[in-house]
Amino acid sequence: MNIEVRQAEYPSVEALRELYRAEAQCQIICDGDLPRGLADPFLVLLDGRVAGYGAVRNRIDQGRLTEFYLLPYARAEAPVMFRELLRASGTKEIAAQTNMPSLLMLLYDYATDITTEKILFEDTLISNLTCPDGLVRPALDGKNSPDPGSPWAVDVEGALVAAGGFLCHYNPPYADIYMTVAEDARRRGYGSYLVQELKKICYEAGKKPGARCDPRNTASRKSLEKAGFLACGHLLVGQVVTNNG
Repeated sequence: MNIEVRQAEYPSVEALRELYRAEAQCQIICDGDLPRGLADPFLVLLDGRVAGYGAVRNRIDQGRLTEFYLLPYARAEAPVMFRELLRASGTKEIAAQTNMPSLLMLLYDYATDITTEKILFEDTLISNLTCPDGLVRPALDGKNSPDPGSPWAVDVEGALVAAGGFLCHYNPPYADIYMTVAEDARRRGYGSYLVQELKKICYEAGKKPGARCDPRNTASRKSLEKAGFLACGHLLVGQVVTNNG
């Protein structure tokens, strides 16, 4: 058995990524890394044939492995191939979602000091929140918005008290909802109401809404939960064990 790992160009792993995304059946948080050039692709070959690939970030969180996929016939040799990928790519960290078990198991085997970086959410419940003193509308020029770049806002008597939108650089049909509430308007329900309405806008655009937040951001987590999101997993990050044998 001969295993080879070599750095490649994105087109050479694009077809494999379609299989990887199809198997995931959930929002892939780091899905945009490879097509946006934020990670380097590595081909994994078994006896001269392409057996899978990996992705290692090259800018933000440089050296962090975020994707690893093997074709079904090669998965019996996953530990050996993974060790060679770690060695050849110079991987320093491994990131894995708890709702994507294949890489998660390897994280537990080859990393230490594992921490939760993000809580991942999926749309589960239909909420019926109201906002008597405000409405969600396009942010237009975004002036006086708590987040000037966001396309939607909660307008209360002409003041933009919350703003947000959704990002689409994820595996279809998923989109990622985000929002910000002005500091002097917090704890009044504007954030959860905005998330609820952004979910509707997301569906109207043909996207399935998802979300994530920092585990220390209790206010953001509660806003997401009030709007019908429930935790579906965590993004875990660990340091590669130097001697992973």
